[in-house]
Amino acid sequence: MKILVVDDDLNIARLYKEELEEEGYTVVMAANGTEAMERFEQEKPDLVTLDIQLPDTDGIKLLRQMKEKRPRMPVIMSTAFDYRDDFSVWASEAYIVKTSDLTELKATIRKLIGQE
Repeated sequence: MKILVVDDDLNIARLYKEELEEEGYTVVMAANGTEAMERFEQEKPDLVTLDIQLPDTDGIKLLRQMKEKRPRMPVIMSTAFDYRDDFSVWASEAYIVKTSDLTELKATIRKLIGQE
């Protein structure tokens, strides 16, 4: 199971990578939208965690691009801000607010890949 973590906050990205690798996942990281689409096409991840605010693009725009290419691939929107009222994020399978406690993220991943 390969997960693409897209986040411009290096500390968050490293935390996700470390914790998810401990769960047995292969983790690929991208720090911006351009890098994310390159990794998305090269690595063919099974799931993506996607930050909404990226330095070179809007994560919601990136979500649309990914869903156009692979509509069935699960995407978890991850942000420090609450965007739940923005209908655009509804195209994702899940939405979580960033925290250093990754319990919710891990449970969401298990649910989306059918391990829960």
